[in-house]
Amino acid sequence: MIAGLAVITDNLDYLLWGRLSAGQPGGVLLTLLMALGAAVLALPAGIVLASLAWRFPGMVRKVLYVWAEVIRGIPLIFVIFWMWYLLPLLTGGDLPGAVTVTLALAWFTAAAVMHSVLAGLRALPTGQYEAALTQGFGTQQTLWLILLPQVLRTILPSLLGIFISLLKDTSLAFIVNVPELTTVAGQVNNRVQIYPAAIFIFTGVVYYLLCCALEQIAKRWRVTRPAF
Repeated sequence: MIAGLAVITDNLDYLLWGRLSAGQPGGVLLTLLMALGAAVLALPAGIVLASLAWRFPGMVRKVLYVWAEVIRGIPLIFVIFWMWYLLPLLTGGDLPGAVTVTLALAWFTAAAVMHSVLAGLRALPTGQYEAALTQGFGTQQTLWLILLPQVLRTILPSLLGIFISLLKDTSLAFIVNVPELTTVAGQVNNRVQIYPAAIFIFTGVVYYLLCCALEQIAKRWRVTRPAF
C-alpha cells in the first residue's frame, strides 16, 4: 500500500500538469483546459441553436433536431475519430490533438445544450413573450433580455449535469494519445507495471474531486446570484 502511494507521489507532478516546463501541458491541467475550452464553445453554440429552433419552428427546427439526434445517436468516441481524420483533410494541416478532441467535445455537447435550452424556452408561459411585445420589445430583445436569463437559471442543474459529463468525457482523449489525465496515468502504469490499482484509483478520485468541485461552484453561483 505504501509502495503504491509512493508511485503516486513520485509521479505526482507528471499526473497533475504533464511536461508543462517543456511547454507540453498534460495530466489534470490538460483535462481542465480541454473541458473548459469545450464548455466555452458548446454553451454559446447551444444557446444560439436553441434560439434559432425557438424562433423558427418550421424547417429550421426540424433540421436542427435531425442534426442533434444524429450527434446524440453516435458514440462520442466515433465523433473524436471523425474529427481526428477529417479535420486535417478540411484544414490542409494537422491540428494539435488536444484541440481536435476539444472541438469534438464541443460539437457533441452543443447538441445537449441546445435541447436543454430549447426545453426551458418552451416551458415558459407564452404570456411573457406576448407581454414583452406589447411593451415595445422586439423578438430578439425579448429573447435575450427576458426569456433566456430565466431559462439559464432554471436549467442550471441540467447544464451542470452536461458539463460534468463533459469533464469525464475528456478521458476518451486517450484513444488518440492526447496526454490528459487518463493517458498519463496509463503511461505511468506502463512504465511501473506493478501498481495499476493505486494509479487508477488515484485517477478516479481526481475525476470525482473535479466533478464535486464543479458542482459546488455551480451551487455557490446559484445561491449568490439574485433571482431574475
